[in-house]
Amino acid sequence: MSEIKITLPDGTIKTVPKGTDAYSIAKSISEGLARVIIAAKVNGKVVELNRPITEDSTLSLLKWEDKEGKSTFWHSSAHLFAEALESLYPGVKFGIGPSIDNGFYYDVDLDGKKLSVEDLNTIEKKMQELAKKENQFNRKEVSKAEALEYFTQKGDPYKLELINELTDGDITFYSQGDFTDLCKGPHIPHTGFIKAIKLLNIAGAYWRGDEKNKQLTRVYGITFPKKSELDEYLLMLEEAKKRDHRVLGKDLEIFAFDDDVGPGLPLWLPKGAAIIEKLEEFAKKTEKEAGYMRVKSPHIAKESMYLKSGHLPYYKDSMFPPMELDGINYYLKAMNCPHHHKIFAATPKSYRDLPVRYAEYGTCYRYEQTGELFGLMRVRSLQMNDAHIYCTKAQFEQEFKAVNDLYVKYFKVFGIDKYVMRFSKHDPKKLGQKYIDAPEMWKETEDMVRKVLQSANIPYIEVEDEAAFYGPKIDIQIWSAIGREFTLATNQVDFAQAERFDLYFINEKSEKERPLILHRAPLSTHERFIGFLLEHYAGKFPLWMSPEQVILLPISEKYQEYSEKVLNILKKHDIRALIDDRSEKTGKKIRDAELKKLPLMLIIGEKEQGDNTVTVRKQGGEDLGAMTVEAFINYVNAEIAQQLN
Repeated sequence: MSEIKITLPDGTIKTVPKGTDAYSIAKSISEGLARVIIAAKVNGKVVELNRPITEDSTLSLLKWEDKEGKSTFWHSSAHLFAEALESLYPGVKFGIGPSIDNGFYYDVDLDGKKLSVEDLNTIEKKMQELAKKENQFNRKEVSKAEALEYFTQKGDPYKLELINELTDGDITFYSQGDFTDLCKGPHIPHTGFIKAIKLLNIAGAYWRGDEKNKQLTRVYGITFPKKSELDEYLLMLEEAKKRDHRVLGKDLEIFAFDDDVGPGLPLWLPKGAAIIEKLEEFAKKTEKEAGYMRVKSPHIAKESMYLKSGHLPYYKDSMFPPMELDGINYYLKAMNCPHHHKIFAATPKSYRDLPVRYAEYGTCYRYEQTGELFGLMRVRSLQMNDAHIYCTKAQFEQEFKAVNDLYVKYFKVFGIDKYVMRFSKHDPKKLGQKYIDAPEMWKETEDMVRKVLQSANIPYIEVEDEAAFYGPKIDIQIWSAIGREFTLATNQVDFAQAERFDLYFINEKSEKERPLILHRAPLSTHERFIGFLLEHYAGKFPLWMSPEQVILLPISEKYQEYSEKVLNILKKHDIRALIDDRSEKTGKKIRDAELKKLPLMLIIGEKEQGDNTVTVRKQGGEDLGAMTVEAFINYVNAEIAQQLN
């Protein structure tokens, strides 16, 4: 029997018989390792542990702790849910059941029956019963004719629609127990790995996200290999409910949505606008110090520009429909990139001018499906902390590193302690389809990005087939104070747009040369970032960005005049303050100020008025005692300076 070479992540090479599976390789390394792995990644593709390996390959053995391990675990759990549902509701029809960031969902058609919380409990118990059987997930390649015949007999129109879009050689079934599903996999070895199950909620979802199609029932769930992990997750969910940015945004009067304006189009209320202004002020100051120049671009552009950039063919489904003016199609701006390229091209450039760094808080519009809209996290109007850097290859490493350093600085300011950078690469098999067909440039730029990450000792992981269509990128995953994961910022390499837009500079040899382009958005969009911050801070914004920093609490109307005098002094020093002049007891005023998450309270009574002072109380109850107004202003400024450094 011929042999193949298997390269492990640490560089170790194992020689094994052709057709050996990943489980056998794991067992040869350690019996303990073989017991905890749930899937494998062979040449960058996640597969089952029992899939034979037939050529020289790289191999990573995936555990529950690995992101791709969790994804495989949760997708397998979706199949377990479907098996339980079918046993309880014969004749149920199935849409799709993917894994998501936390768990899975399955879209199902129960022919008008509505599921209740009690029903979910019953389904959970059935899932537990089936999981204990340790049924294997068995993969079978089937022809299109076989697949159509099977789901015709089952009377499942959703699976038939999906099959009709596939071709022979690209169709697989997975079975466990008495249940079979159309699926490309992969899956965990058997259902016994699933120890703890919770079906979380029920929602409606149009088939394939199209409002013209039937609305299905979407059931969300999550599973774990240990009950203790489920318990921890449910506790986190309870805390997350208290921090839900949609609830806090409404209670704190930050933003609103209105049916007359339209779904996914947030209205920023005065307090929300104040937060935006402070964020922009901070970012603009930081970017100015880093050598960025500010630019402005319009909200619409001709179709021809988005065709030239290549965005329209790739992102048309995410763009609003065109508007016709004078026989020409115009699109709402979905991204700032092409506009900035036109700004670069508007004036001649020499190598002495590079790097050129353009920054803009540009408003963009994305057509997100109605069912995918979610508070500020998924919207249709977004204000992006965008910038594009045009540099030479020799400048690339320094510029790319400077952007990553900027991210780390921002993370420190906002108290983001846990983060990882996802190095997203292309799939060579999809060149000319999903990615620009330039294999040499892909290799060169991916090597350049990897070198920067390694030399800067930045925590990162490499992921396949997630690059932008024009080059590799870094996506930054961050975790909030309660451990919730968010995809926030991006740093992208672009080696295609300079050619498409005929961008060039005159080099030292007086010849035209194409610049490399970096796309970066360290603070994401106002919408997504403020949504994150609301949950991260539980609405208790740090002093420097709080929309209202100080509230004055006169203990009776006799001290109103002095309070107004103090208020005017604070405003002259750019401190955002207000007075609670209600005829309420001081204790109630303090409680209400706490509920509004106001950072500082100034108690004003007879002693304070007589001494020209204020008594300072911090949010949360810490008493800082009496201060002169001047000393209080100095305290505020010192606190802000410390928070921003």
